[in-house]
Amino acid sequence: MQAQNSVGIVTPQYVHIDKPLHLKSGAILNSYNLVYETYGKLNPTKSNAVLICHALSGSHHVAGVYTDQPKSIGWWDNMIGPDKSIDTNRFFVIGVNNLGGCHGSTGPASIDARTGRPYGASFPIVTVEDWVEAQAQLADHLGIDQFAAVGGGSLGGMQAIQWALDYPERLRHALVIAAASKLTAQNIAFNDVARQAIISDQEFYGGDYYSYDTLPRRGLRLARMLGHITYLSDDSMAIKFGRDLRSGAFSFGYDVEFEIESYLRYQGDKFADQFDANSYLLMTKALDYFDPANAYNGDLSAAFRTAKANFLVLSFTSDWRFSPERSRDIVKALLDNEANVSYAEVTSKHGHDSFLMVDRYYHQLVRAYMDKIET
Repeated sequence: MQAQNSVGIVTPQYVHIDKPLHLKSGAILNSYNLVYETYGKLNPTKSNAVLICHALSGSHHVAGVYTDQPKSIGWWDNMIGPDKSIDTNRFFVIGVNNLGGCHGSTGPASIDARTGRPYGASFPIVTVEDWVEAQAQLADHLGIDQFAAVGGGSLGGMQAIQWALDYPERLRHALVIAAASKLTAQNIAFNDVARQAIISDQEFYGGDYYSYDTLPRRGLRLARMLGHITYLSDDSMAIKFGRDLRSGAFSFGYDVEFEIESYLRYQGDKFADQFDANSYLLMTKALDYFDPANAYNGDLSAAFRTAKANFLVLSFTSDWRFSPERSRDIVKALLDNEANVSYAEVTSKHGHDSFLMVDRYYHQLVRAYMDKIET
C-alpha cells in the first residue's frame, strides 16, 4: 500500500558518463551508465539537493511508485515525500543505483562494448569510494556543486561518510543511519558464507551464468536467507513468528514446518527472482572493504580530519549487525575533530531493518534535523 503523502508516480532517468572511472582496484571503466530518480524541485540556486544512497539490496527507487508497477513502492517512501521527514516540498531528493548494481546502472549483467556480451565475472570489483566518485559525476551532470545533505542507512550511511571525507566541500550535512566505519570480523564472516553459497551453486559457472541461460538461484536464495536473519532481531522474530507451526503439528521431516522457515524461504525466493547474483557478490565485497581508518593506521579520528559536514548519526538498540557501539565510534571520531554531530540511539525491536521501518520517534528525529537545514 502506498504511504500517505507519497511523491506519486515517478520515472527513472538515465545518464551516460563518458569519462573514465579509475577504480580502487586499479581497473578502469572507460564509460558507464547510471540510473536515478528525483523527487521535488531543484531550487534556482541548486542548494536544496539531497542525495540518498542505498544499502546492499536497494536501488535508485527510493520513493513513489511506477505507473506500470503500482505495488513497487520506493524503499524509503515512508521517509521521503511531501511533508515527510525528508520533505520534498523543500528538498530536491536524488536516488541513484550504484555501479555494479542490477537495476539499470552498469553492472555485471550489462553488455561490455568490447565483447558484445555481458560483463559477467569480468566486471571489476567496486568500492564505496568508487560509488562516491560516480555519484559526484552524476552531481556534475545535474549542475549540483554542493549537496544540502547526503545520507542513507547501513551501506548507504557508509557512502555518506565517504562523501564527507572525499568531497568535504560538496556536502553540508551527512546522515549516517544504522551504519559503521568498518565491518566486524563477524560481519565479514556472514558476507563470505553468503558469497560461498552463490559461488558453489552449480549454476554459477564462475560468474558467467548469463552465457548458459541460467541463474545460480539456489545459492542466491540461501545467501538472502542468511542475510535476512542478520537484519532482524531475536525479539522481532519472536513477536512475529515465535515457534508457530504452519500445520499446528510436527511433520517429522525436513520440509517447512515453522512459520519462520516459511518466511525465510519466501524472502529468499522473492529476492532470487529480482536480484543478480554477481551484483550481490560485488555489494558484499564493497561492504567488506570499507574502512576509512585503514589509510591512517586504524586511527578513525585521523580519517575524519578532512570532514567539514555536520553529522546526524542514528543507531538502533536491537541492531546487532551494526550495533550502537559502531555508531558511537563514529561519533567519538567526529568529536575528536570538534565536528558538529548530533547522535541518538533509538529504542527499536526491529534489528538492523529498523532504519526502514515506520517509527514515530525515529522519523521525528530525522525531521527535526532536516528542518534546520537551510536551503
